[in-house]
Amino acid sequence: MTYKDLPKFLEALEEKRLIKTVESEVDPVLEITEIADRISKKYGEAIKFTNVKGSKYPLVINAMGTYERLNMGLGVENLDEIAAQIEDYMDLSAYVTLKGKIKSIPKLAPLPFIFPKKVKHAPCQEVVEEPDLDTLPIIKCWPQDGGKYITLPLVFTKDPENGQQNVGMYRLQVYDKKTTGMHWHLHKDGREIYEKYRKLGKRMPVSVAIGCDPATIYAATAPLPKMIDEMIFAGYLKRRPIEIVRCLTNDIFVPANAEFILEGYVELDELRLEGPFGDHTGYYSLADLYPVFHLEKITHKKNPIYPTTIVGKPPMEDCYLGKATERIFLPLMKIQCPELVDIDFPLEGVFHNCAIVSIKKAFPLHGNKILYALWGLGQMMYTKMIIVVDDSVDVHNYGEVIQQMMLNVTRENHLIISEGPLDALDHASNRAFQGFRLGIDATTKLPLESDEKLDTNGNCSEFVFNLAKDMDTVSILKRFVAIVPHEKGGKSAFEVIRRISDERPELRVVVLIDQWIDNRDLSTVSWKIFNNIDPERDMLTFDSKSGHLVIGIDATKKGPEDGLMRPWPDDIEMSDNIKKMVDERWPKYGL
Repeated sequence: MTYKDLPKFLEALEEKRLIKTVESEVDPVLEITEIADRISKKYGEAIKFTNVKGSKYPLVINAMGTYERLNMGLGVENLDEIAAQIEDYMDLSAYVTLKGKIKSIPKLAPLPFIFPKKVKHAPCQEVVEEPDLDTLPIIKCWPQDGGKYITLPLVFTKDPENGQQNVGMYRLQVYDKKTTGMHWHLHKDGREIYEKYRKLGKRMPVSVAIGCDPATIYAATAPLPKMIDEMIFAGYLKRRPIEIVRCLTNDIFVPANAEFILEGYVELDELRLEGPFGDHTGYYSLADLYPVFHLEKITHKKNPIYPTTIVGKPPMEDCYLGKATERIFLPLMKIQCPELVDIDFPLEGVFHNCAIVSIKKAFPLHGNKILYALWGLGQMMYTKMIIVVDDSVDVHNYGEVIQQMMLNVTRENHLIISEGPLDALDHASNRAFQGFRLGIDATTKLPLESDEKLDTNGNCSEFVFNLAKDMDTVSILKRFVAIVPHEKGGKSAFEVIRRISDERPELRVVVLIDQWIDNRDLSTVSWKIFNNIDPERDMLTFDSKSGHLVIGIDATKKGPEDGLMRPWPDDIEMSDNIKKMVDERWPKYGL
């Protein structure tokens, strides 16, 4: 079952007791964030605030912040069901014979009915107002943010050349009652359409939907091919067409059952400073110049609900939307890479910094082949680290993956460094939007890949092999991995790594972290490794005194002394006074 609109979904959450209501007054500036972040980190319920200071509208947050709620929102028991359905549709082998064609009719029958349905009257236009964003319960997420942000906007644009609509989710910083920033990055479709309007010299119409059902929200975030309308995909997920209505001030069609619609335009040559913003990487994205969105009308339901979200150090609500993409788009990736078996994006990798894939290995250096294939595949080009394992390994079991890395990554050429595009939020590279990516071939090596200097197992020294093959994850980490807090200003990182290796010859990996990081917190350590390294600059490989490969990783904060001249962003942290206030008020929330 999928849901007509956001209120219907919230009703279903109420029935299952998966949402809690806070009736005491809360401040949209930081207080809501601190409450929601605590609940999110405990994998807790969705929260509805009915009394937000300065606004008459209720606010809901963390609505899709667990696998259970996300599955509910997309109408499945498990996200793999959607992947299986897509795989089934793509299997055309049964369609070849007449008998196969007849059998395929029931399977293909729903497809023509997933296209959006235009309507003349819509709930989202029950009330028409002059724009005043101050009436909405828009939140300021984190202390260093440049202002309040609309964080769950579905931004609708229309290609001026072919008339095709596009939907993306680009945060909107509120400047005043009638204007916001329009944060579309260099590689985003919205930015491409904007550049087309600039060439034509036409003002760009834009409409923003706030408060849609979960399937429509997810569709706006999905990495779809350009020729597929996001509303068609939403209709596919819902198994019924999305009703859309023409806006009052432009020719863009928006979801008829949205809670709010912001109608307006973007001026072609107007830029304004946008940011900083506490982003999904767990760091602040830095302030920069972006286009400005001017509102002309706000329309909404008679009794709308305002949805929002926060992002930051995982786990957060956006992590689950990312996991949906991981599962749903696996069949499409298999079309390009048929040897691909499964994929996992660890939450600590914030979805563009680490991926683990398993393959059916068939020939020497097959791992290299899949690495370059994935880096050439859509948004996978941003993935800073890809780990390849055999199909016998469960990519979602990180213990198994670590064990395979200990056994099978034994020579320098098992680490492949590639130069290419990086996500706009990558802060560790010496250059914006580009840099170095790391591929790790942790597959079992075939005879032709082995070296006569290695022992007969073809992977690693007998000393390491015999120990690691029967160890659990914790034991492997204790025996073969050192995570060491490092104070800068003394010896260089690589000098420290070599000294530690000399002192402990059995080590396979040495990781340096900043002094304020708890080296027992493996989630945070992993997050720092995935976010803080440039593989070309911050990794060192050498042979230990025992003769096996040692990998050194400098995951500390970088600066000019490390060769990084770009600004390094701050970690996202809530201010102490807000934490204290929420501690004191917690009993009043009823959570």
